[in-house]
Amino acid sequence: MFDPSIASLFVLIIFSIGYCAIVFEHNIKVNKTASALLMAVLTWTVLFLIQGHVLSEDVAALGEHLSSVSQIIFFLLGAMTLVELVDCHKGFKVVTDLIQTGSKKKMLWIMGFTAFFLSAILDNLTTTIVMISLLRKLVPDQKERMLLGATVVISANAGGAWTPIGDVTTTMLWINGNITSLAVIKSLLLPSLCSLVVALLLLGRGLKGKYPQLVARAHDEEVEPASRLIFFLGLGSLIFVPIFKTLTGLPPFMGIVLALGFLWLVTDILHHPTKKDHLRVPYILTRIDTSGILFFFGILLCIGSLESLGMMRELAQFLDRYIGSLPLIATIIGLISAVIDNVPLVAAGMAMYDVQTYPVDSPLWQMLAYCAGTGGSVLIVGSAAGVAFMGMEKVDFMWYLRKISFAALCSYLSGMAVYLLQEYAFYGWL
Repeated sequence: MFDPSIASLFVLIIFSIGYCAIVFEHNIKVNKTASALLMAVLTWTVLFLIQGHVLSEDVAALGEHLSSVSQIIFFLLGAMTLVELVDCHKGFKVVTDLIQTGSKKKMLWIMGFTAFFLSAILDNLTTTIVMISLLRKLVPDQKERMLLGATVVISANAGGAWTPIGDVTTTMLWINGNITSLAVIKSLLLPSLCSLVVALLLLGRGLKGKYPQLVARAHDEEVEPASRLIFFLGLGSLIFVPIFKTLTGLPPFMGIVLALGFLWLVTDILHHPTKKDHLRVPYILTRIDTSGILFFFGILLCIGSLESLGMMRELAQFLDRYIGSLPLIATIIGLISAVIDNVPLVAAGMAMYDVQTYPVDSPLWQMLAYCAGTGGSVLIVGSAAGVAFMGMEKVDFMWYLRKISFAALCSYLSGMAVYLLQEYAFYGWL
């Protein structure tokens, strides 16, 4: 039987080693999902060993955490399948057909606003992948489209923060009951929009002329049958999920499962006669990023073990004692998310503070959603969108740091300032 303090030390050591392995996965050549899964099981194992044997209370605690984590996992699985279904049908061609300019400055603003609003419906990672793929068709020169790609990352992160389905961290807060759909949209739309505009103004300074060799029309791309129908049904289904939750009171994952079942039925009816199996859900499921989903599972389960040991509560008390200001704490968390993945940071924040002390739609949860969602833009490795851009375009870390980070930092801080002014003006809270 372990002494509790020694067990806590073991858990911290396991967590620290695992987290370092996640941060430096490209250096050590070990996928972060493997590190997250090992970290989750080992921390819970040590937690059980504190008692010398597994107690029913421990199993109940694990089951409770597994229940909340599973809701997030099933939601992500359904949402990713819907987006992949639209993509396989070439449904996003509807978006590409709207872009008709060769002006560098106009293109920057069009790509920024398109990514911002598309991310609010899809998510920042999917939006970045879709928009970078689009840019490759519009601007063949890789050096010419670097700035546009970075703009997409900042815009997608800002756009994902203000809706419950736009970013995995906001989704986590929504599913856990920390925020509600209408409240987070009302509170974070203006700060996120301000963050976008500031970034576009700074990145567009001195940008003149037209893109050479611009492919003005990307709509020669061959589309699949019913591509427009699936695009609008897919987006409509995603938008319907928060409405379904409001109307029925059921958890969000039930809405996304309903949407997936509906699209599955539609595509089976449409494509069974034509034998186009690559457009049906069983094939689509083979294209889902299962590794990414398992990473979320492992990291969230690991944070659950730290919460069960009381470590997250102690961390919250430490921050309250030595920093005190909730806006400053949230801002720091956002900046840390530029270095460390924002999923565990938000999971830690949810474990550190409870809804009894900070009720649903408290400014704390809204600030956490904004800061974790947009703070990752400061460094290219700080968000899933940035990592996707880095991998797809082979972007150098130092190039992003020199050319983009200052604009991203200014846009992040300006959005936070707008949020605080907004809260003070309407609610007298600061």
